[in-house]
Amino acid sequence: MAGITLDSLTKSYGPTQVLHHVSAEIEDGEFVVIVGPSGCGKSTLLRMIAGLETITSGDVSIGEKVVNTLEPADRDIAMVFQNYALYPHMTVRQNMAYGLKIRKMPKPEIDQKVQEAAEILEIAQYLDRKPRQLSGGQRQRVAMGRAIVRDPQVFLFDEPLSNLDAKLRVQMRLEIRKLQKRLGVTSIFVTHDQVEAMTLGDRLMVLNGGYVEQFGTPIELYERPASVFVAGFIGSPAMNFFPAEAGGQSVTLANGAILPTNQTARGAVTCGFRPEHLVVDPEGPIAMEVEMLEHLGGVTLLHGPLQGTDQQMVVSLDGISDVQMGDKLHFSLPANLVHLFDAQSDKRIG
Repeated sequence: MAGITLDSLTKSYGPTQVLHHVSAEIEDGEFVVIVGPSGCGKSTLLRMIAGLETITSGDVSIGEKVVNTLEPADRDIAMVFQNYALYPHMTVRQNMAYGLKIRKMPKPEIDQKVQEAAEILEIAQYLDRKPRQLSGGQRQRVAMGRAIVRDPQVFLFDEPLSNLDAKLRVQMRLEIRKLQKRLGVTSIFVTHDQVEAMTLGDRLMVLNGGYVEQFGTPIELYERPASVFVAGFIGSPAMNFFPAEAGGQSVTLANGAILPTNQTARGAVTCGFRPEHLVVDPEGPIAMEVEMLEHLGGVTLLHGPLQGTDQQMVVSLDGISDVQMGDKLHFSLPANLVHLFDAQSDKRIG
């Protein structure tokens, strides 16, 4: 096993730079998720670590060894792709064993590794089937099994669950998390799904336009987002944002509502608060008229404009609420749950 060091990595295609000085220390046995919107550079970064993309500048180290010039086969990694990449004419057993066979490993050892991986992934009964005879989830398990038998230093996952339906995605991400903990292999997982990222990662790297916005634990990103982008990307529903004027340890919204805050600032700011942190309070400073309701069973989402403005906000209430469309409600929230960001840079204040 080995840790991974990314040292000021950049990637350019001609004059266009798509990754900007990405640096990170990934510990041995850690599960790191790279998350961000489409086109932010997350798959490019993963492919640079794998050796499938050339590095414009900077270094990738696996363990103590800089691997920039090594071929993918020499980096002691295993990669799981979105499209499974299975050989259709081979059985599950042959697909899982192929990489070991190429390395001329003895057949008894290959058979043992394949059997052990199949039992871990609960696909032992499918070893003699062809990929076309398997479901999407079973094919993804085969792809993971092919990676496991390699016994690599690093697992790389490139959006491996994107082709699965919603229910199976939830099941598979939990299985991947348990499997990684059981094997203790350093892993990097790419996804655009922030819920998937929060569920899987020991730490998350949030990319935006090729820049690292924040690298930290899921709770750090949720409780202390470093920028408006992170605050809006992490958490579902997304954080509410309003232009405001800060005056010490309070902030005034455009409609005159005054909120306490633990962050000290003055002047123009962006004020943010999460839908789930708002509490119904007849004396609360935040008011809205409910224009739409979403009953989701465990929670009810209220949609409507902040009173006195045309700026939309969302409120999340536990359980099935008896609120009706057209109701006018007031809300409050604690000072430590009001987030302030610089109006120009969008970076967190403090």
